[in-house]
Amino acid sequence: MHCGVGEYTRFLASALKSIAPWLELMVFTSTKRGTEPWRDQLLDIEVIPVFDEGDLGYGRLLDVLTEIGGVDILHVQHEYGIFGRSLRLVKAVDEARNEKLVKKVVVTMHTIFHPSSRRDKETEFQRLLNIFDAIVVHSILQEFELQWQGVEPKRVHRISHGTLINPYLGFPRGALSSSLGIDPGVLKGLIIAVPGFIRHDKGLDILFEALNKLKDLDTTVVVAGEPRDKTVISLIDSAKAEHNIVLLDKYLSNDEILRVIGLADILILPYKDRVGTYSVSGILHLSMGGLKPIIGSRTPRLVELYQYAPRLTVPSRDPLELAEKIKWAVNNYDYAVAYMATLYGYAARTQWPRMARRHLELYTKLLVGKIREPPLPEETITPTD
Repeated sequence: MHCGVGEYTRFLASALKSIAPWLELMVFTSTKRGTEPWRDQLLDIEVIPVFDEGDLGYGRLLDVLTEIGGVDILHVQHEYGIFGRSLRLVKAVDEARNEKLVKKVVVTMHTIFHPSSRRDKETEFQRLLNIFDAIVVHSILQEFELQWQGVEPKRVHRISHGTLINPYLGFPRGALSSSLGIDPGVLKGLIIAVPGFIRHDKGLDILFEALNKLKDLDTTVVVAGEPRDKTVISLIDSAKAEHNIVLLDKYLSNDEILRVIGLADILILPYKDRVGTYSVSGILHLSMGGLKPIIGSRTPRLVELYQYAPRLTVPSRDPLELAEKIKWAVNNYDYAVAYMATLYGYAARTQWPRMARRHLELYTKLLVGKIREPPLPEETITPTD
């Protein structure tokens, strides 16, 4: 599935299987690509399409839960683009609980809307989140926004988005570029990478305007990801007259994105968030694992970058500030790498196995009332004279 939540779910399921191979995991997905179940051979997990995207109905979800005898934990990976904004999901959860098909229900809210967004139906849905036994969020902004909207604090659990340390660190530039279908000869000077879905909100127009102010800087810009906005592709084509741009305009697997990040000298994320929208960037976490300098805008999606490397952030939609920050990072590259140490430490602390363990602890606490700690070995005390 070509979406951030789908990739997140795959990473989390893989990490859960790695730390607790005895777990019985099953993934319920949408019927967008058909209704026939299949088995993910790599993860050894059964995937069953059970609901229609857009919050159109959950009858099959209840039927499947009945067929398998129910589950201990039903964990919903919620995104409004998948589940919509009506109250059918809340009603389905309530019905599953009443029919004893689930013991506990958890929801991860990947996007939270503030009332200033004027997304009234979404904020109405958020006010009903107390029906879930636990609500997982990824950022401090999301956590306190839900509390402000009336969600009980004890139900809200902040578990950071997982991070994968890049396995391509130190690989030769030529080998990485060739593996991506890029002619090594076109890569000149400093390589700036902008990975992820190609959309207007990714701020490529701001980046190109900033680079226009740095004519003497020898750079190659690698834009890599699946196009979601044709006007941005036109913008990139126009910018090629002024800048050395390599465009990989296709869906990239996580492994390919990791190679793009491994190829880069600097990652730039000049995002332009919508008003009143709180989420966390999965691309930021893939980029953090690359242990390279990251320059990004001060937006809710990149709040972790602002928390752990504030000097490498710039105001959103400000090409002049972005140009100055790129110039500083290039002229002080070794210092920029060293400055990122706090963020690299955060990347290490949020590796997927650690975040999977946080989830497993939450599930255990919900089911048995507390986290079962392993017993400590008995200490042998040797008497002293």
